[in-house]
Amino acid sequence: MVSFVSFITLSLALAYSAAAFPAYASLAGLPREEIEKILPTLQVREPARPPPPLAFNGTKLVNDVQHPWEPLRPGDIRGPCPGLNALASHGYLPRDGIASPSQIIAAVQEGFNMDSFTAQFVTYAAHLVDGNLVTDRLSIGGKSPSTGPDPPAPATVAGLNTHAVFEGDASMTRGDAFFGDNHSFNESLFDEFVAFSNKYGGGKYNMTVAAEYRFHRIQESIATNPNFSFVSPRFFTAYAESVFPINFFIDGRQNDGQLDLDVARGFFQNMSMPKDFHRASKPVGADGLDLVAAAHPIAPGANVGGVNNYIPDPTSANFSTFCLLYENFVNKTIFSLYPNPTGALRKALNTNLDFFFAPINGTCTQVFPYGK
Repeated sequence: MVSFVSFITLSLALAYSAAAFPAYASLAGLPREEIEKILPTLQVREPARPPPPLAFNGTKLVNDVQHPWEPLRPGDIRGPCPGLNALASHGYLPRDGIASPSQIIAAVQEGFNMDSFTAQFVTYAAHLVDGNLVTDRLSIGGKSPSTGPDPPAPATVAGLNTHAVFEGDASMTRGDAFFGDNHSFNESLFDEFVAFSNKYGGGKYNMTVAAEYRFHRIQESIATNPNFSFVSPRFFTAYAESVFPINFFIDGRQNDGQLDLDVARGFFQNMSMPKDFHRASKPVGADGLDLVAAAHPIAPGANVGGVNNYIPDPTSANFSTFCLLYENFVNKTIFSLYPNPTGALRKALNTNLDFFFAPINGTCTQVFPYGK
């Protein structure tokens, strides 16, 4: 009888989950039985090809009449990336926070002048882990309740909030996952951001501040988070996160690498561009990342067995083994999330893996975990 009741309970949970599963929710890591329940409820969309680089790649007004800032409406989703949050609140992305990878690539290029290489590589890395590959949709937000029948599905849906991939420990203005909320603006951390900018940047955020504050946040997490992890891919995205505000949140007419702290708060907390804001004067990506990392070198690693016990991980990719980052991400991260895909899911995985590899074609050798 116990086994029968357990079977009925599991069946009902799977049925509720399938009926309530949003089209933007990731299938990554779900049991095969649940994926098979969910797939028939989804509309299969052929993944749109990534857009080309900008035809005009100079600076221009981007907080314009076609892209006014608007407050969040009920149900709008935002998450750990202040840049994407601002693009959605200004209408470069759908204002509900649900987009396709091609829309995100177009938006970061048009709104911030992010270079095509960075836009495509980062977006497809996020989509492969956090997006719905079958429907070609991705939430830019954190966890949000599933909607559906009564009782509701027991699970929550993570967008860019999947831990230790796109989002991760030692964020500049978001807390570590161990402490609970890892996607909302954290005033205490922003106060630290301001304090370091005052101490090392004369009241501005710049590359010197980026290096000092990045190291501080790493040391802070080592000292307080027993589950602190700082391995690939988070090892790379953490340093990129440190330079993105300098490269994308400074007006493109300014060209001095000095980010005003009121402008920083506008992006980080209010998801808004300043009045008369112009995008970067040329395509830019994670420029300066190497300088920030070199100021206080640290090997990829993690706390083992508690706080203040940071142990380097020799299996993690680092800045001298970029192709290992790609190989481990595909063969370990993605394959562990999708060990036995079939049908439309397998086809979508292969297509998106091709899009992910395209920017590094000629630099690294492509791997095919699901065959060609």
